[in-house]
Amino acid sequence: MNPAGQPTENRLAPEIGGNISRTVKQPAKPATEMLRAMRPHQWVKNFLIFTPVFTGHHVTVSYMLAGLAAFLCFSLCASALYLINDVLDREADKIHPVKKFRPFASGTIPHQFGVLAAPLLLLAALACSIGLPLPFMGVLGFYLFLGLNYSLWLKRLAFIDTLVLALMYTLRIIAGGAATAIPISMWLLAFSMFFFTSLAMAKRYVEVVELRERNRSKTKGRGYSAGNEKMLRSLGISSGMGAVITLALYVNSMKAADMYLSPALLWFSCPLLLFWISRVWFKAQKGLLSDDPIVFALRDKISLFLLGAIGLIFIAAGWV
Repeated sequence: MNPAGQPTENRLAPEIGGNISRTVKQPAKPATEMLRAMRPHQWVKNFLIFTPVFTGHHVTVSYMLAGLAAFLCFSLCASALYLINDVLDREADKIHPVKKFRPFASGTIPHQFGVLAAPLLLLAALACSIGLPLPFMGVLGFYLFLGLNYSLWLKRLAFIDTLVLALMYTLRIIAGGAATAIPISMWLLAFSMFFFTSLAMAKRYVEVVELRERNRSKTKGRGYSAGNEKMLRSLGISSGMGAVITLALYVNSMKAADMYLSPALLWFSCPLLLFWISRVWFKAQKGLLSDDPIVFALRDKISLFLLGAIGLIFIAAGWV
């Protein structure tokens, strides 16, 4: 199977005395397609759960194990939500240039598989949560409630859908704090909402720009239409700048002074973050950004370097 998820074609040599070549399609394996539908590559987003451990300077075995259990819970829950979303969206995905290759949209596995697998994944997530604090269960339940409502109707509401996506990212950080009983700074929550709202806007911006390329006027199953790209770009860039300003204000706050030995070093992270957000939107406007900015960041060497440098700056500020 190729990376896009299409069945692989084996072209055999032409038979003797003829010019016709036979094409044999290898049937997709249901187990492989089901795993692809669960989108395990998206689990990387759940590493946000460890944010309170690192920002709170509590990197110990016990905290990491609690974070790992929460990570598994959210990963299983997220996969269940992806299955539900793709089952509901399969008709709209069929006319999308990229999403049409998803297992349910392409028909490589029947959508009934997703209907049966989703509750099993949720039960597994519940089993993994045994032993974690009750507040974590409340956050996980709210994340599931929000995710289900997003799949059913919130994703159809323009601009509200991006706020919901940003909130679902932020809930991962809150869940990490709940699982480890580490208090979470309001600075971190404010930064998260601005930052992930910007990325969610970038995701929608790319989808709206693609409408013109497909000669369509409105996104099916979404609340956007051709012409909304300017508003999305404006709001998205503003949200990104809000994240940078929040970080800059935090650097000069009493909270940073209490948490870091050399908080002044954190100033170096501000221009790096500003450059990265600007680069994401530059790529989006040039049509060089994938549907998911998070996936783009993981595949882009410059993004990995910048985000890694920011992480090293925070480590240095805490130890130097």
